Amino acid sequence: MKFALRKVTKTPLDFELQSGAITFKGYLEYDSGKLILLKAHMQGYIEKPCDICAEDFQLAVDEEIEFFISDGLYDGDNDVEFDVVESFDGNADMDEILNSEIELIKSDYHTCDSCRSKED
Repeated sequence: MKFALRKVTKTPLDFELQSGAITFKGYLEYDSGKLILLKAHMQGYIEKPCDICAEDFQLAVDEEIEFFISDGLYDGDNDVEFDVVESFDGNADMDEILNSEIELIKSDYHTCDSCRSKED
């Protein structure tokens, strides 16, 4: 699912995507200049190997996602602290954003319940 960034206005543009057992739901809204605000909630489960025993387990996901998408190169104020994703084709590819967020979660250190109880 792609949205043309130039068509995003101050009226929130809702979206909802499904990837496996993950639901990604939120909206895009024009903020200022070339910046589009993305606010979303990601919820569900990801199949992931435990970082201790390597057995697959279902990792519960319940994350709030908020960042800006810049239509082109972001050249804003360096003193401002927020995440900006640059889009160079004028589109927000929601499938790509969802997959990136899933991979980001998977890259963290996660252990299954069995190994977690052994650590305590």
